[in-house]
Amino acid sequence: MKRWGARVIKILILLLVLMVTVWGALALLFQWPAGAGRWMLVSVWVGMALLSLYALSNGKNVFFVPQGLGLVLLLGWWGSIVPSNERLWATDVNRMSYGEIHGSVVTLHNVRDFNWRSETDFDERWITQDYDLQTLKSVDMFLSYWMGPVIAHTLVSFGFEDGRHVVFSVEIRKERGEAFSAIGGFFKEFELSLIAATEQDIVRTRSNVRGEDVYMYSVELAKPAMQALFLSYVEQGRQLQTAPRFYNTLTANCTTIVYDMVSKIVDGVPWDWRVLASGYLAQYVYGLNALAPGHTFKELQQLGYINPRALAEQPGEDFSALIRRGLPLVSPI
Repeated sequence: MKRWGARVIKILILLLVLMVTVWGALALLFQWPAGAGRWMLVSVWVGMALLSLYALSNGKNVFFVPQGLGLVLLLGWWGSIVPSNERLWATDVNRMSYGEIHGSVVTLHNVRDFNWRSETDFDERWITQDYDLQTLKSVDMFLSYWMGPVIAHTLVSFGFEDGRHVVFSVEIRKERGEAFSAIGGFFKEFELSLIAATEQDIVRTRSNVRGEDVYMYSVELAKPAMQALFLSYVEQGRQLQTAPRFYNTLTANCTTIVYDMVSKIVDGVPWDWRVLASGYLAQYVYGLNALAPGHTFKELQQLGYINPRALAEQPGEDFSALIRRGLPLVSPI
């Protein structure tokens, strides 16, 4: 039994060394400035790990000292990397949306209203809009699939009695020339950004320009909960402007932040693995009886697939009205 216990401890230490080694190597690869120095540091780090593994197999614990010291230095450097709002941002996230509240009216600044012809060809337009929360009448959830069925980007759209819709999207704030990396999202590669946009901009670019599969679901919420959720987004924008945060692929992304806001507004919203596997988020919301009643989930999914309608758009047509044709919609509770 003692021999088996020693083996288990040895295996656990081995796994720990391997995990620390992989984490440290990726941290250096994603955050250390590009060049020969980066690869030299990674090589030194991996070399120290090999010494630790040698020590583990030969009982020479002295070889753990270099990696231990290296880990202390690495953690000190890692802690010095802080988020910032002062970088050379990509054009579509160059501005962050924020709001001012005057009674029931919220003035949103930097609402994005681009006209996208391709991902690199667009007309830049940022607008300021007033939204009276007394006239808020709907909340819709869009799920945009860009990397298979498990992961989707979550957007929340608020509809008003005058026919306008504004969409909130929690996104990575890319620097110019930067591309999304799911792995990089674990290693402080991106800051968080809050974008408020028109549906003609932020939904259409996914369905018509990027070729993503986009599904829309009308969410059943009491009007006070709708208003509170809208104000939660406004507060998120204020916080990100004053205290920037890093995006995290697992814990701080487009879906987990929405869940955190909703769970503070609506009592009894349970945590579920589908908050992380956001491609299945609609099934989770359906299970909470928060989608249009009287339909199976499969029916709602089929009706909610907006791409055929979006791609049939004609010049001058109301995009928001077009994508809602034939959809079962709900009214405030």
